[in-house]
Amino acid sequence: MSNFIEKTACTVIDWFNARTPGLLPAYRKHMSEYYAPKNFNFWYFFGSLAMLVLVNQIVTGIWLTMNYKPSAAEAFASVEYIMRDVEWGWLIRYMHSTGASMFFIVVYLHMFRGLIYGSYQKPRELVWLLGMFIFLALMAEAFFGYVLPWGQMSYWGAQVIINLFGAVPVIGPELTEWIRGDYLISDATLNRFFALHVIALPLVILLLVVLHLGALHEVGSNNPEGIDIKKVKNDKGIPLDGIPFHPYYTVKDIFGVGFFLILCAFILFFEPTVGGLFLEHDNFNEANPLVTPEHIKPVWYFTPFYAMLRAIPDKLLGVATMGGAVIILFFLPWLDRSPVRSIRYRGLLTKVLIAVFVVSFVVLGWLGMQSGSTLQSWVARALTFYYFAFFITMPIWTRIDATKPVPQRVPEHD
Repeated sequence: MSNFIEKTACTVIDWFNARTPGLLPAYRKHMSEYYAPKNFNFWYFFGSLAMLVLVNQIVTGIWLTMNYKPSAAEAFASVEYIMRDVEWGWLIRYMHSTGASMFFIVVYLHMFRGLIYGSYQKPRELVWLLGMFIFLALMAEAFFGYVLPWGQMSYWGAQVIINLFGAVPVIGPELTEWIRGDYLISDATLNRFFALHVIALPLVILLLVVLHLGALHEVGSNNPEGIDIKKVKNDKGIPLDGIPFHPYYTVKDIFGVGFFLILCAFILFFEPTVGGLFLEHDNFNEANPLVTPEHIKPVWYFTPFYAMLRAIPDKLLGVATMGGAVIILFFLPWLDRSPVRSIRYRGLLTKVLIAVFVVSFVVLGWLGMQSGSTLQSWVARALTFYYFAFFITMPIWTRIDATKPVPQRVPEHD
């Protein structure tokens, strides 16, 4: 019986290979014969987790669109219908809303790993740039999706963000009207945001993810030591410090996925709003253009940039600061002049500056959720100054900081 099953399986595989000759070589190149460094650690879970959350967002998003009405008159009621009357609709909605926040958590941690291990340095500049384009597309996708429930915070958050484009010289008023599709945020705005959120941007993100992975597999993955494993190979051309991605890291990633899903399940079933961080309390009230919420603020993953915007008194300068905070990340591969990649072989100066940078970013996120007192505004200005100073002065402090000798091979203790 086992021989029959084995022969049948081989016949089916041969049948597929004969009709898709490029499938097996692609599998070998990107899975079974893609040699990743043997010393991946905890920080390397977040790339695969980002892929998992992306799949979750697409699948749950498809199910939500089956009952959602992209109309200003019906959008809020349709979300309530999903939550109350659709079988398991509340779970699907919470999976999608929680997935959005978890997406940004794993992406921010993924970017932080790139920062501390120098994964943006040569020859991986293109990998970093494509990752940053994914981050930009993800921010746009999250903003458009945030408007769709048509709650109070959705409506007024859209009002604040869209009005920022009015600060653009000369074309500002026409640009905001073009984005809204009307003279005010209305049914036309909701419809175009729905189309962008459901169709256009997911296609862009999927394309960028494919390009991101393709570029990564061409140059190879970085590792905590910052060592290029391709430099030392055996007589068969296999890196001595590399192991096949499948099955070794696919199995390891399954462990990370299991722990991650347990955490997500705890949030879903016990605290889906996370105290108003993942789902604001005001957003459970239908949008009302005549009633302004007491405190308008974006979702937590936008608050560091929102704090920068609000800290600058001039509207145009504030918009430029907020946009510049994202754009400057694109130049990271050329700002870092250190001769070593990994933070393990860099000096105390780099470690302290990165630690302060992380604390500053987190505090800015907290400030973006607050009412914005005079003291908070001054603290936000100081932290915004440090945020930009960190990158602008990076060519200096990365060059002068002390470094340790980098080994030729991955140390055995890893």
